[in-house]
Amino acid sequence: MRRFITLLILVPLAVIVVFFSVANRQSVTVSLDPFHDGTPALSFAAPLFVLMFGAIVIGLLLGGVAAWTRQGRWRRAARRAEREAEQLRADAAARPAALPAARDAA
Repeated sequence: MRRFITLLILVPLAVIVVFFSVANRQSVTVSLDPFHDGTPALSFAAPLFVLMFGAIVIGLLLGGVAAWTRQGRWRRAARRAEREAEQLRADAAARPAALPAARDAA
């Protein structure tokens, strides 16, 4: 069922991406020099769909990094809780061995 739903979403999305790429394959010039209109020093030409997909990928990466950094406190708390649980497990494992010795002494 899960594979069917994945295919139901991914196949139309792939078709849309292919149509978008074919419709926007003309080359555009991107200028990174805001001071020279006619002959910019920093410019390059690329198909429009490459620029659009590049912008989407960069946005996804920046969003992922932002989410990862914002979740830092939760990851830190989880590591702290894991260390505490490990310490409690070690204490609980050592306690049964200490109990018979305490009973014999009393």
